Amino acid sequence: VCLCVCVVVPHWQEEDDLPYEEEIIRNPYSVKCWMRYIEYKQNGPKSVLNMVYERALKELPGSYKLWYNYLRERRKQVKGKCITESAFEEVNNCHERALVFMHKMPRIWLDYCQFLVDQCRITRSRRTFDRALRALPVTQHPRVWPLYLRFVRRHPLPETAVRAYRRYLKLCPENAEEYIEYLRSMGRLDEAAVRLAAIVNNESFVSKEGKSNYQLWHELCDLISQNPDKVRSLNVGAIIRGGLTRFTDQLGKLWCSMADYYIRSGHFEKARDVYEEAIQTVVTVRDFTQVFDSYAQFEESMIAAKMETTAELGPDGEDDVDLELRLARFEQLIARRPLLLNSVLLRQNPHNVHEWHKRVKLYEGQPREIINTYTEAVQTVDAMKATGKPHSLWVSFAKFYEDNQQLDDARTIFDKATKVSYKQVEELAAVWCEYGEMELRHENYDQALRILRKATAIPSKKAEYFDMSEPVQNRVYKSLKVWSMLADLEESLGTFKSTKAVYDRIIDLRIATPQIIINYALFLEEHNYFEESFKAYERGIALFKWPNVYDIWNTYLTKFIERYGGKKLERARDLFEQALDGCPPKYAKTIYLLYAKLEEEFGLARHAMAVYERATRAVSADEQHHMFNIYIRRAAQIYGVTYTRPIYQNAIEVLPDEHSREMCLRFADMESKLGEIDRARAIYSYCSQICDPRMTPAFWQTWKEFEIRHGNEDTIREMLRIKRSVQATYNTQVNFMSSQMLKATSGSTAADLAAGQSGGDDMKMLEQRAQEMAAEAQQDTPRAKDKILFVRSDASRSELAELAKQANPDEIDIGDEDEDGDEDGEGGQEPDEVQLEQKSVPSAVFGGLRDTTPPRD
Repeated sequence: VCLCVCVVVPHWQEEDDLPYEEEIIRNPYSVKCWMRYIEYKQNGPKSVLNMVYERALKELPGSYKLWYNYLRERRKQVKGKCITESAFEEVNNCHERALVFMHKMPRIWLDYCQFLVDQCRITRSRRTFDRALRALPVTQHPRVWPLYLRFVRRHPLPETAVRAYRRYLKLCPENAEEYIEYLRSMGRLDEAAVRLAAIVNNESFVSKEGKSNYQLWHELCDLISQNPDKVRSLNVGAIIRGGLTRFTDQLGKLWCSMADYYIRSGHFEKARDVYEEAIQTVVTVRDFTQVFDSYAQFEESMIAAKMETTAELGPDGEDDVDLELRLARFEQLIARRPLLLNSVLLRQNPHNVHEWHKRVKLYEGQPREIINTYTEAVQTVDAMKATGKPHSLWVSFAKFYEDNQQLDDARTIFDKATKVSYKQVEELAAVWCEYGEMELRHENYDQALRILRKATAIPSKKAEYFDMSEPVQNRVYKSLKVWSMLADLEESLGTFKSTKAVYDRIIDLRIATPQIIINYALFLEEHNYFEESFKAYERGIALFKWPNVYDIWNTYLTKFIERYGGKKLERARDLFEQALDGCPPKYAKTIYLLYAKLEEEFGLARHAMAVYERATRAVSADEQHHMFNIYIRRAAQIYGVTYTRPIYQNAIEVLPDEHSREMCLRFADMESKLGEIDRARAIYSYCSQICDPRMTPAFWQTWKEFEIRHGNEDTIREMLRIKRSVQATYNTQVNFMSSQMLKATSGSTAADLAAGQSGGDDMKMLEQRAQEMAAEAQQDTPRAKDKILFVRSDASRSELAELAKQANPDEIDIGDEDEDGDEDGEGGQEPDEVQLEQKSVPSAVFGGLRDTTPPRD
């Protein structure tokens, strides 16, 4: 029996669908089977595709994959259509059916909410957002809120948005700045200020925009000060004053914000009070400048507004008075600026003495204010913390009373000033001296003496001058300033004994200076106590060491010589020897010259020469040359020029090359004048060894001129030979060659280096130059043959040719006839008688030892 099964195929199905249908029948709960069927139907009619989705979801209503793809497909199908069509409602219903099963899936809620927002269904969208927040767990809310907030910000529904934001901030309070920005954009500034104040007071709040707490506070101040009519929930004054205590480095801006709040509120007098309080309390110049400029601008704007009102409504008596009052107030404010600025600086440092003096100058012409300022200054300034000299305040205060002929008040001020605990003794000493000078200016000489004697009186408890643990009143008795003034007054007003007692007391306290010692000695000398004055010098010498004792010794020796001359020669010599014992070379010259002068005038000439000899060894190196010059000059004057030969020799050996050359030239010149030509030539030859022809051409020119006058061809040839030898010697000295090459090629080397040559190229150039100079030196040296000969160079030939043309005044004219006569006279003929001529010897040769007696017949 053959059975035929007829399968009825629906009208929307095709024969190609049969395999998928059979698979679904076999596995109705397999998502993969349904997805393969749906994928196959993607290109088919949308109604068929939707039917397959519906069938699949009927079998598998809990499949997220099927619902997500189905809803996405349905939204894609209505995309681009008018939102009023019924298809949108059908899609909305599909979403509602899906949410029955998928209410815990945030993606379904987000797609549905976005779909409703796109349909502009505001109420339904809001309610759907609320349903989503209620259905989803709180951990999924951060995914919903951004879309929700964008939705409420898009539409002009501030109340809805505010309520949404309030709910949102309960979940994410760190995003309060976003809410505040929205409130400011919507004009709800009161709530914005409240929220901003809340986050400012919350110390744990961290701004997502990277703002500091001060920046948030500044925003709050600007918000509440610029909108006084809209911000009513906050106490503006209390808030800004709280900021003044928290942010002490930004007081200027906060004060200006508070004043701006009152100005915008119309409370101008309150604003003026705020400005006055601000300029009286700020402690920095920057804050003061901000507040003062704002204050001045406010007064200007008030004056301008009043003038505009008067111009519009016409002049009125009361308006004119009000305008004059405002102008006077503004002028007073500008005039007070220096004084207000000074007050700011004194609030910074109330112990700044300089600023107190400036404040007194600002009150010039107001004696009552000046007295009040000085009184406040001396009461405020702590001498231990003071910047400047605190005693100058007391002195200026007393001088102010003195200038106004109130000496009793001035004395009272000075008396109080002497009891202040100053930091340094010099300050108290200055007060005592000023006190005494005031009495002197008013011719109260006895009172001045009493004051200074009181200042120098020995206290009950002695203390060292630099002992900081003791008050200055116990140490001022060792102040040299006070003692010096007392000594001057005693010299002028006191007796000899009182003055001498003061100077002795200064020396006993060991506070004397060399000048004090000299003054004491001069004072004794004026009163004809010469030996006492010399004792004073001796006491000063015992107190001081070199170099401080130099002035005392110099004055002492000068005065001793003036007093006794040669009467106490041995004592004077002992004094000089004592002074020179341990004398530094820097100060020895003056004392040696005094010593030598003493010996020349009152002693022996040989002793003077011995002193000069010692001086040349004892003085410093830079003064040796000058000392040798003095020695040579004095020796020539006393003993004659011939006595200076050993001195010249010693100087040439001791002095450096530079001065030694000069000495050699002078020595040779002297020998030439004495007719000692061979001696002079030997000196030139000796000096040539330290004279490089390239560096000292003047020496060689001098020698050349000497040989022209006194020499012959052989001596000139010898000079040229020595010159070549010396030059070759210097060429072979490496260090000297390097220094000379650097000096000679400094210009070209600098130019080459500027052109970009490196250090290696510079060294290469120096090596080449050294080789060239070595080659020149080798050419200059004579070549050895059978015997040593001096080869005459081309330069020497040309020089000899020039010298041959020049006339020698000392040359002996020997003619040809004389030569013949000599040849003939070899047989023993008598030579002719030679007439000798006498010539007087120059007096300089004998010096001071020349015999002045007339010659005997």
